[in-house]
Amino acid sequence: MADPRTIRQPTIRQPTGAAEPSEAAALTPRLAIEPIDTSFSFKNKAYAALKNVIVSMDIYRSRQDIRLDERQLAADFGISRTPVREAMAQLEREGFVRSVPRRGVYVVRKTRREVIEMITAWAALESMAARLITHNAAGDDIASLRRMFVTFENGALHARLDEYSEVNIEFHQAIIRMSGNGVLISLAENLFTHMRMIRRKTIVEKDRADRSIRDHMNIIEALEARDTLRAEDLVRNHALGLADHVAKYADYLD
Repeated sequence: MADPRTIRQPTIRQPTGAAEPSEAAALTPRLAIEPIDTSFSFKNKAYAALKNVIVSMDIYRSRQDIRLDERQLAADFGISRTPVREAMAQLEREGFVRSVPRRGVYVVRKTRREVIEMITAWAALESMAARLITHNAAGDDIASLRRMFVTFENGALHARLDEYSEVNIEFHQAIIRMSGNGVLISLAENLFTHMRMIRRKTIVEKDRADRSIRDHMNIIEALEARDTLRAEDLVRNHALGLADHVAKYADYLD
């Protein structure tokens, strides 16, 4: 009896007139396979670390250019310069940095028009996410949105604007995530990374924090009521309100 652990190989019948094995091998097209790059994880880690550094910067605080020193970054990360260079190339494709010949690599500041266009695109994505939430999201998930703002009741908001800024960002990310639509989530991911830098700047301007939390609570109430049209409108108008604010007051983007 054959050993049951042995994998039985299928019998391959050579067609009449077929080439001999050595001749067939010579005629078979070779796959263009590149050697496996063992530094792949370093590239990913350098990309993630560098992107986190950029997103954490308050790049709109001043008009001074922010130059990235490839050699210094490699030393700080404790890796060679190659993965840092490759990470910068990827970040340039995503619009976070720009390479200037013979000068170096600089963090990109978006223009006022570019920021408004990004916010407008975000308004479309987030309002669709709100529609999907009213149809599909679990009640517990929607309730988690309300719990984000419990700590900012009774006048505590102004004393904790930095903390609120992060909760504000988390709220909008949660809206997108709760849509459950993988394509929508993917489209929004890179866009929101750009937007969070401008949100962090604008939340402290012109009492926007007070209006923001009121808007958020109205959005949550509409989602809890499964009021699709109201939720869509509130989310869209909230985002477009930020676009209007940028158009009127964000002189530092010019």
